[in-house]
Amino acid sequence: MFFQEDYNAQEEARRASGPRLFFRIIGQEAAALLKLNLLFLLCCLPVVTIPPALLAMCQVVRRMLREQAVRCWSQYWQAFRAGWKRAYGAFALTALPVAAGSCGAWFYLRLAEAHPICYAPFMFCAVVLLGTLLASSYLRALLAEGRPLTKATVLLSVKLGLGKPLRAALAAAGWYGSLTAAVLWFPLSGIYLLLMGFSVPCLLALFLVRTVLEQFAGTETKQ
Repeated sequence: MFFQEDYNAQEEARRASGPRLFFRIIGQEAAALLKLNLLFLLCCLPVVTIPPALLAMCQVVRRMLREQAVRCWSQYWQAFRAGWKRAYGAFALTALPVAAGSCGAWFYLRLAEAHPICYAPFMFCAVVLLGTLLASSYLRALLAEGRPLTKATVLLSVKLGLGKPLRAALAAAGWYGSLTAAVLWFPLSGIYLLLMGFSVPCLLALFLVRTVLEQFAGTETKQ
């Protein structure tokens, strides 16, 4: 009984040490993260392959979070070939609402200066934009778990995005924020983008939502 209590206490301590676990994974998988970043950039060169390249990277990163063996080259290409349909579907479900919400919010905000009634459609577009960004954090993680792109998966990501927005917002900021900053600082950020500008933010984004998925989506991450 005492041994079981000690084991449970150790497990709780390890689960609570989020930052230490995150940096431990980075230390253990530094070489794999560099390879993964280069693979992602190579696969993005045709531009149209960005969605499956991103999903493949998320699936390899998910193995790192589970502290499973990572064979970067073979596992990435396998995920790339197997998940391209889900990747394009997820891209359409997220990119279109984000683009429409952004354009609509900008358009109606300009009109609202002269016509206050336009604040109503502006708020609607802003809600669509923010809701899609929050849901996309969980949708990306759910697909990285190997779930199919079904109505149930999409609805679950929306529910988690609205019900647990803090982790989703932090994950979105870690991914979109770091990428936006790197693009704005380019070409000074060129080395950063080449070495870890995509794989490490991807690791951070999935790391931030992992406990929510464990609790509400029935996933399990090895700690």
